[in-house]
Amino acid sequence: MGHLRRRLILIGIAFVLVLSGGTVGFMWIEHYPVFDAFYMTLTTATTVGYAEIRGLSHTGRVFNSFLILFGVTTIFLAVGAMTQTAIELELNQFFGKRRVRNMIDKLEGHIIVCGFGRVGRGAAEELRKAGTSFVVIDSNDDRVELAMKDGMLAVLADASNDDTLRDVGIARARGLIATLGSDADNLFVILSAKTLNPKLQLSARIAEESSEQKMRRAGADFVFAPYNSTGHRMAQALLKPHVLQFLDFTTQKGVDVEIEQVRVTGQSVFVGRMLVDVGIRHESGVVILAIRRADGEMLFNPPPDVKISAGDHLIAMGEARNLQRLEQLLMGAVSA
Repeated sequence: MGHLRRRLILIGIAFVLVLSGGTVGFMWIEHYPVFDAFYMTLTTATTVGYAEIRGLSHTGRVFNSFLILFGVTTIFLAVGAMTQTAIELELNQFFGKRRVRNMIDKLEGHIIVCGFGRVGRGAAEELRKAGTSFVVIDSNDDRVELAMKDGMLAVLADASNDDTLRDVGIARARGLIATLGSDADNLFVILSAKTLNPKLQLSARIAEESSEQKMRRAGADFVFAPYNSTGHRMAQALLKPHVLQFLDFTTQKGVDVEIEQVRVTGQSVFVGRMLVDVGIRHESGVVILAIRRADGEMLFNPPPDVKISAGDHLIAMGEARNLQRLEQLLMGAVSA
């Protein structure tokens, strides 16, 4: 879009130069008043062909001849440039949509972000940092353009429309984040998404606390109230500043410490063994904060004698490379 904008600016500058030059010329050579000089320049440059305001001198006719040449040339160049611009815009939109469509068709196990406001941008940025495939849907042209400028896959459409959700591959997606402007819109998206893909994990943003139960009944797995969360964190910052600093520690730039969930597969050599026996901290250099059992039970600060089962998720904290090694161990890719 930058070169198109520059082209339009150059066309505008050329028009201004022709009109201002012609006006000054007629004022100086033929002593026309300002408006008469401008009018004469405009009719000459646009080849309208009205009669002269009054007869021109020989010098005036010479000047007018060059003005006609420059004016007509500028008009032709402007018409050609505007036509080229219109064609390029149409082609860019056509091939841009086609490229986006091809990229979406290749997505598998991706996440759909509905809405690219402040909350949606934060969610999309977090997904990008995690290296997760995702597509953004928003009905605002400026927001979609912003997402695409940031290198994200984005679609200009109504997220509450079933056809839109099908177009972004909801049947192949593994999750959806609803961050539209109103709770009613988010609720409608959740209902539509759950109908189109019952296995989809759904996360929704709400503005009113009264909407939480409705959202959960509609099928949302996770419901967040940003305003309540912000207020809670602000209070915690004063009441328990060190705790909050620790929780924020993993999000600080330059700090290579993360909290991750790692699934234990049936092929892992850790299955059926106790934490104390496998020596996870020694083998991978991470700390196990909790274990989420396959049946949904959450075991915080697991004791050393707890047994690891297939399907468990270990909530671990450590450096990124150590977490990757732990994942390989639990998936059976690396022997303990």
